[in-house]
Amino acid sequence: MDIEQFRDFCLSLPHSSESMPFGEDLVVFKVVDRIFAILSLDEGEPRASLKCSPDRVEELRARYDAVTPGYHLNKKYWNTVYLDRDLPLPLLRQLIRHSWNEASAKLTKRVRTSLAHLPLEEAD
Repeated sequence: MDIEQFRDFCLSLPHSSESMPFGEDLVVFKVVDRIFAILSLDEGEPRASLKCSPDRVEELRARYDAVTPGYHLNKKYWNTVYLDRDLPLPLLRQLIRHSWNEASAKLTKRVRTSLAHLPLEEAD
């Protein structure tokens, strides 16, 4: 998945938006007002940070070279995913949806009830 495909997929999720509050090198994707993805646009290897449930972070890091602890983020809840490495596309989409679900779970109950949570096993 390249940067544009990543961006398009993030923005296809319900109530998603993008902004650049941390400068021109980082695109932040939010569900309502909660960050679920941060895409790096610097000269380095294409990568994005995704929110993850604490019970999955270590498993993903151990299993995939493309998944590392969140860069400059709370490593208990965030992973950085390298887009050019061997990570199956369906898994990457699942991780993005999982991140959206994790972020939207922190919204108020009133806002959450208006959002449709995406199933992790959704076929691509």
